Amino acid sequence: MKQALLVFIGGGIGSTLRYVVSKYFNSFFEHFYLGTFAVNIIGCLLIGFLLTLSVKGQLLSENQLLLLATGFCGGFTTFSTFAFEKHSLLKSGALFHFSIYTLSSIVIGIIAITIGIWVARLL
Repeated sequence: MKQALLVFIGGGIGSTLRYVVSKYFNSFFEHFYLGTFAVNIIGCLLIGFLLTLSVKGQLLSENQLLLLATGFCGGFTTFSTFAFEKHSLLKSGALFHFSIYTLSSIVIGIIAITIGIWVARLL
């Protein structure tokens, strides 16, 4: 029960922060959802960092990992919103923006995970 509560708390904090970031930053560009992009890239960086810390010398407990990786990162990042926004771009005929948003999210997300792993390994 304690573990489910940790995921719940982390997810609630992550979801609330995602809402605030997306609400503010998504209005910057007409065909690029900067808020969703930012939370997904930051989430990639964090999950790479956290999971590497958990593997490297057991620096995070199972409960800390549940709170931060499963809960917070799971609530903070959003694949469903990302997919919906891509659908909206396709529906509006913004194929170029769809392509840039999709490719940059995937490529920069992988780079962010790699950076998170690299930083965690330095510790």
